[in-house]
Amino acid sequence: MKHEYKISGMHCGACVEKVQSALESVEGVEEAEVTLKPPRASVTMAQHIETDKLTQAVAAKGSYGLEETDHGQDHDANTDDEGEGHEQDDESLYPLFLIVGYIAGAVLLVGYATDQWDPMVMMRHFMAGFFLVFSFFKLLDPAGFVSAYRGYDLIARRSATYARTYPFIELALGIVYLINVLPIVVNIVTLVLMLVGAAGVLKALLDKRAIRCACLGTALNLPMTKVTLVEDLTMAGMAAVMLIIYVL
Repeated sequence: MKHEYKISGMHCGACVEKVQSALESVEGVEEAEVTLKPPRASVTMAQHIETDKLTQAVAAKGSYGLEETDHGQDHDANTDDEGEGHEQDDESLYPLFLIVGYIAGAVLLVGYATDQWDPMVMMRHFMAGFFLVFSFFKLLDPAGFVSAYRGYDLIARRSATYARTYPFIELALGIVYLINVLPIVVNIVTLVLMLVGAAGVLKALLDKRAIRCACLGTALNLPMTKVTLVEDLTMAGMAAVMLIIYVL
């Protein structure tokens, strides 16, 4: 069974990690998913657990409070806000489009400056810029990124170490794409990472969970939408194309 709770007292990604850890430490809790915006916790439990027990667990980690939500009121609120939310969600994706546009523009400028319009080179430069820029935003708030990323990524949900390492994996991929080292291995790694990421995003979308996208860390408040799925699949597609060309 799954229960939803409102959490009070959280201010950052580190707070989210503490609350999630506290909830998962309670006997009978199978899984806990905690988000900062909105400050909620979704707790999957093998059997009913008294709210007071969960409240005591999170309070032991700091000045945090827990209150069971009224599902009827939440549903009505979401319905009332739906019309206003669409415009806000569209606006909140603007930074993502802007950053990707800047990366694509930089690739075109490099092509113009070097008179090098080889599609393979341009794809490699784009992927290098993508990973370097996106890893930078993730590393601005590593704890916050880990918390948000573990909310939906299939591997990160099972391994906090993987979530902490992921920004550095992207940083390394950006560097090796830029200097063109071990292209076959690099594209295989990218293809696998992007497909796994896409699977986690797809599951979150199918579950209709209103969660934060961690693709740009916590510096920008981006909603999880189909755009995130397209982003992962596009990168996977580019890696697959480059891999095929290198192998052939």
